[in-house]
Order: sequence, then C-alpha cells, then structure tokens
Amino acid sequence: MPLPVAGSGFYGDKKYGEYYEEEKKWVELESNPPEFPKPDDLIEIDAGAATSNRFYVDGKTLTVGQDGVVRYVMVVKTSAGSTNVSYEGLRCSTKERKLYAFGRSDTTWSTARNPAWQAIKAGSQHAFLYRQYFCPNHVIIYRAEEGVDALKRGHHPEAR
Repeated sequence: MPLPVAGSGFYGDKKYGEYYEEEKKWVELESNPPEFPKPDDLIEIDAGAATSNRFYVDGKTLTVGQDGVVRYVMVVKTSAGSTNVSYEGLRCSTKERKLYAFGRSDTTWSTARNPAWQAIKAGSQHAFLYRQYFCPNHVIIYRAEEGVDALKRGHHPEAR
C-alpha cells in the first residue's frame, strides 16, 4: 500500500485536518447571585499569613457550572470590624477570577460594574481557593460537594 506523499495534504480519502474538531469557543453561562449568605453556612478558609482578614465561603452557594466555572459567595471580615460580601467565579482552565456582585448591608446584591475575568494574583485569597480547594493540580473539582468537603478539611486531598 503506497504511503501519502509528504506535502500532498491528503491522508487516505480525507484532507489533513478533517479528523480534528475545531476548538470550541468557550461560552459563559448566565449567573445570578444566590440567596444572601447565612452565618451558619460560612466555612472559614486559610488564605495565608499575609493578611489579618478572615475569609469565608458560603458552602450552600458553591456550584460547579457546565461552563467550567466554580461560583461561590465569599465573606471577608476585616480586622477593623467591617464585613464584605461578594459573589464570585473562578475558572480553573485559565486561572482567572470574576466578581459578579457585591452584597449590601440590607442583604441585597449590587451587580459589579466591571464583571470581567482577571488573572488570579499570587498570594491572594483567590490563589488559595484555586490551588487548595477548587482546582487541585490545575483541574476543576467535579461537584460542589467535593468543594465543600475540601473547604471543611482545609484543603483538597489532591492539592499539593
């Protein structure tokens, strides 16, 4: 059986490349803020010694979307006594984060003005969420329960 001639562009009865699927364009799912967090649903996370703030994730709001985005509500309590609430997303495949909405003191949500994906900064709470909880070894968790379990343990069992 003769082999194809190099450079001919044909392999069998198909042109080179016809066996490969086009890379699918990523499409983000629409996401609305969940119910406002309740104190009993907050799980404290260790975000490193570089900050005196305390960080919590609401385990009931944690979701893993079909679009590959882990979404959750984060609560930050500062050493000065203020509390910040945000609805966020984390994308393991690109190591990015997104802020969808801010929580108000009247337990309603305010949509973020610039909800764009941004690179995760080293040493941030998002870097800890990425590495230790939601994207161990750069791979997204499969289900929300897996993420909640990792939060409760203090790390994902596969995180290095």
